[in-house]
Amino acid sequence: MQKRRITHPEVGEPPQDTWSNCLVIDRHVYIAGMTARGQDFDGAIDGNDAYAQAVAIFTKIKNLMEAAGGEMDDLVKVLIYLTDINDRDAVWKARREFFTGDYPVSTLIEISKLVRPELCVEIEAVGMLGAGRGIQNGSP
Repeated sequence: MQKRRITHPEVGEPPQDTWSNCLVIDRHVYIAGMTARGQDFDGAIDGNDAYAQAVAIFTKIKNLMEAAGGEMDDLVKVLIYLTDINDRDAVWKARREFFTGDYPVSTLIEISKLVRPELCVEIEAVGMLGAGRGIQNGSP
């Protein structure tokens, strides 16, 4: 079993020797905390509110999942960080645009700040390739 690093041309790569955005081990997919920062990490933010930022983030996660050979329904867990808990409905609205069937388990946490003051959402995810086709409505 080997660790594979997954990249996608529309998801900016972190600075060298810092972290990986996406790793796959066997069928397990691990996606680092994604924000709405642009390709170069220091440029523009994609979206000026929680909804727009969440859409940008879920798009990055979708791109990485597909590059890994999976789909959004293969995600089994998401961890969402918000700088304002009142933005949760906006993030949930965005989430409904990316998932079908059984949604992944989820944790939502309010935090004081993210790496840049314009950012209000960060999302990390864990997936299992092929899981989206496995369980439907609680039955194997």
